[in-house]
Amino acid sequence: MEPQLQAIREQQRETWNRFSHGWRKWNDLTMDWLKPMGDEIIRLLEPKDGDVVLDVASGTGEPGLTIATLVKSGKVVITDLSENMLEVARESAAERGIRNVETVACDVCELPFADNTFDKVSCRFGFMFFPDMQLAAREITRVLKPGGKIATAVWASPEKNFWITAIMSTVGKHLQLPPPPAGAPGMFRCAQPGFMAAIFKQAGLKNITETEISAKLNISNTNGYWIFMNEVAAPVVAALSKADDQLKEKIKGEVYELVNKRYPHGEIAIDSTALIIQGEK
Repeated sequence: MEPQLQAIREQQRETWNRFSHGWRKWNDLTMDWLKPMGDEIIRLLEPKDGDVVLDVASGTGEPGLTIATLVKSGKVVITDLSENMLEVARESAAERGIRNVETVACDVCELPFADNTFDKVSCRFGFMFFPDMQLAAREITRVLKPGGKIATAVWASPEKNFWITAIMSTVGKHLQLPPPPAGAPGMFRCAQPGFMAAIFKQAGLKNITETEISAKLNISNTNGYWIFMNEVAAPVVAALSKADDQLKEKIKGEVYELVNKRYPHGEIAIDSTALIIQGEK
């Protein structure tokens, strides 16, 4: 891997390790929010009892842990760059009595598995952060058995994801944030319809499909939303770090106003939409 891509990988590892405490704190809420995307991945993969499944960039363990309950005599290998995130996954597995899982801290661009190892591969919200998405797709295809399937979720366009744009658009009004370099990891890097399908096709996958799934972030109130985003969303924290305390308070007030205007009756269920892309080896 090229030095600049290695640097991105190490930055990603450091960031996810640093934010793992927030993901542990908010794990129940986050997993409830992202469940529809995981359910669609599972529906497309059709995991069967006895399958050996790889869950890439699993973070705190989903959808890998749920898949493990479906492949009872099989096994799920849960991988992530962040050892701290995998620690949360192991805790969740223990709490739920799931024993047919293994966690491996590794880079998707250098998977430590033999060719044709896995029946299925899942990857929920990982691709947009991979330093080299095409290399990642080739590695996943390499370890997938012939006839095996991969399904991944990536965020759809910004206008369909108020959960992040409510804050980031407000920050952008007050701070001159430099645009990320072309192709740099980011929330909406894979949002263009057909983008991930092209990557899958180039990796040698076939029978590729793309669907859109929406979900709601059910947060108690605007203050809960603000705290949540500041404890789990690295782009938000990075952007707000460039503001002084007075400006942060101004941004916070405007975000509260924006969210309350969108959800005037007090039930904060914030819109989010993802693309689910599936392919077969």
